[in-house]
Amino acid sequence: MTQPEPHFLSHPFDDDKLKEECGIFGVIGVTDAANFVALGLHALQHRGQEAGGIVAHHPEKGFNSAHRFGYVRDNFTKASLMETLPGPLAIGHVRYSTAGKKAAVIRDIQPFFGEFSMGGAAIAHNGNLTNAEALRRELIEHGAIFQSGSDSECIIHLMARSFQKTHADRIADALRRCEGAFSVVAMTRTKLIGVRDPLGVRPLVLGRIGDNGYVLSSETCGLDIIGAHFVREIEPGEMVIIQDGKIESSRPFHQATPRFCIFEHVYFSRPDSIIGGRSVYETRRQIGVELAREAPVEADLVCPVPDSGTPAAIGYSQESGIPFALGITRNQYMGRTFIEPTEQIRNMGVRLKLNVNKSLVKGKRVILVDDSVVRGTTSRKIKEMILDAGAAEVHFRIASPPTAWPCFYGVDTPDRSKLLAAKMTEDEMRDWIGVDSLKFISLDGLYRAAGEANGRNNACPQYCDACFSGEYPVVPSDQIEKGFEMRAPEAAE
Repeated sequence: MTQPEPHFLSHPFDDDKLKEECGIFGVIGVTDAANFVALGLHALQHRGQEAGGIVAHHPEKGFNSAHRFGYVRDNFTKASLMETLPGPLAIGHVRYSTAGKKAAVIRDIQPFFGEFSMGGAAIAHNGNLTNAEALRRELIEHGAIFQSGSDSECIIHLMARSFQKTHADRIADALRRCEGAFSVVAMTRTKLIGVRDPLGVRPLVLGRIGDNGYVLSSETCGLDIIGAHFVREIEPGEMVIIQDGKIESSRPFHQATPRFCIFEHVYFSRPDSIIGGRSVYETRRQIGVELAREAPVEADLVCPVPDSGTPAAIGYSQESGIPFALGITRNQYMGRTFIEPTEQIRNMGVRLKLNVNKSLVKGKRVILVDDSVVRGTTSRKIKEMILDAGAAEVHFRIASPPTAWPCFYGVDTPDRSKLLAAKMTEDEMRDWIGVDSLKFISLDGLYRAAGEANGRNNACPQYCDACFSGEYPVVPSDQIEKGFEMRAPEAAE
């Protein structure tokens, strides 16, 4: 008997994944920097598909900007547009909205620009400010006029109110008022500036291109596409100022123990990127190895749920000795949007995106490896597709611990009431999805896969894993004000 769908779950037509935060990119010291930024943003498109923007500066033509909805490839490859963005210095941003509503007007799209007493400056922000609403109220009460619904605009207004003498000092002054997660790329007429918050929750890397050119990017894959050489990661709490081929580094914040987002390893970053000197692909493959050790099961095939489950499925297969197979094919041309669906099409759910190789799975005991379970609706639909194709058994293995808590640091996570793991035990999730078995990697196993040989240090966690543990390294003050109840410290394992 099919169990009724809980009221807290969204429609199964949703793609039922945590949404990437944003991607930021900046270049200085090259001819037509905006063209390099467009390529970098294209490489970072997985971090935000809703909209993108570029601001460039030319010594004679000044600042120019372009902000567009949609993919980078559909907008920033047009010569007529790129010719309006001349100059040796540019920054860009790809967006997936987190704080506030989805972008509905062009002014919500970053980078944001401001004209200050010492000249213009633009800023692009990846992350989320957990005290943005309190800051916004304070700024409005003191006369600030906001032009967007983005929390990132608070940074521009705080810069405007600062009494510091330089743009860089004003950025630092503004960010010291901000709580939460922020990796920032900013530009003045002559400088490219990069900043990470003291915990280093969101990524930012430095690269070099040509003789005097430098690049700031959310991920190393952004460097690769333009032929830039990786120099190093911007460290947590560090600010770098790049001008005339020279880099000045400072530490404008109080020192803190870094807490990089562990979900970057699981899902957000591209598998060809490098994090902390370690291949993201290798970490995801090792997650599969740990899963096979922690949750073995007798089966005939290991099949990934495309595309993010593939490296973990390869690792599971290698460790278990069970053959790897592409039992599910993804429609690569679906994208994130589709025709306005009729009810009949809507009921097809994930079949619009995924199709099962029936001849491969028929009569087989199949292990499906996916990166996460959020609402669970997609997992249930995939299970139905595998069984309809004639599989004898379906076992789910998940390459992350149960996602039971929302993220307030730049990831578009559903409310806790809509997270399956917040409402059900693992056994209840298994029964609701309707599979023969369901197992998640342990938090210790995930840490081991990420290179921490002894697993998670519960007294001082090495990563931000709040979406799994409920332990928030920065108090989400805006959410607390709305009634959100944090996990009590004594309850944390």
